[in-house]
Amino acid sequence: MNEIMALAEKQGVEIRKLKLIQDNYYTMQGSMMKRTMVGGAENIELQVEIDCDLDDMALNEFLVNGTYASPLNGLMRGQVESLFKLSKNGAELPTAGALELDGAILPDPSDYFANAVPMAAVDGLMSKVGPTPKKEVSGGTATNASSLSDEQNRRLNIGAVAELRADGIKRIQQMQYSPYGTSFMLLSSEDGRAPDANTLISAGIGFCFMTQFGRFVSMLKLDLPDYRIVQDTHFSLGGASGGTGKAGAADPIETHVYLETSEGDEIAQEMLDISEKTCFLHAFCKTDLKTKLKVKRL
Repeated sequence: MNEIMALAEKQGVEIRKLKLIQDNYYTMQGSMMKRTMVGGAENIELQVEIDCDLDDMALNEFLVNGTYASPLNGLMRGQVESLFKLSKNGAELPTAGALELDGAILPDPSDYFANAVPMAAVDGLMSKVGPTPKKEVSGGTATNASSLSDEQNRRLNIGAVAELRADGIKRIQQMQYSPYGTSFMLLSSEDGRAPDANTLISAGIGFCFMTQFGRFVSMLKLDLPDYRIVQDTHFSLGGASGGTGKAGAADPIETHVYLETSEGDEIAQEMLDISEKTCFLHAFCKTDLKTKLKVKRL
């Protein structure tokens, strides 16, 4: 949405109404006990509902250029393999299957959150607005299926509906279609009034990756009372918003992982390997994906 609005300003296109409806699809297949479970990512479906004066051909080209200009394009197009550093109980370990980042591991962030103090109370940046409207998802997660089942072959559908408010802040409703779950509303802005797009993208990748550690140790009943990450994402400027005129680009995600565990070194390395392989958003990065675009005039 940032790039579409910036491109419209550059080209003198008046957009009177704009709404984006996005569907992301992910897969989980294999057995955790057999160490064969792998997460996957599929092509994105994006419906743009818009009111403007461009003819059909010009509008389609305009919107395609907007999607390419997004910095997230750099993680979606091509195959970007993430890089990692690993620490167990304060001592650095080499990675096993996961690709290792060159250089020193960053300091452990163990007390960062405990010492953090909010600058000001801000209400409404994220709120529960469920339930998500129900819809049929081909190959979707069964209603009674558990994400902790050993054998899995399921397809997840996470959606988002984004609209531009009158004050310029983007209102995003996250949809949990499959597995069916609660919907949340988030706000985003590039001027500091709410988290910017790259921040929300980076946080989502970090949360998804962290979730996989919890899944793995729960299913195999391993000891992992505490685990932390420091994650760096590096995006180019937007092709339109940053004035580069180029497709958005991104470097491999760099993640420093800190584990507190009584398990052996090989198990600690396996925790990282399995979490990386089952993370939907790391799969998103290392899979060459496209956006299936649909345009609806308002």
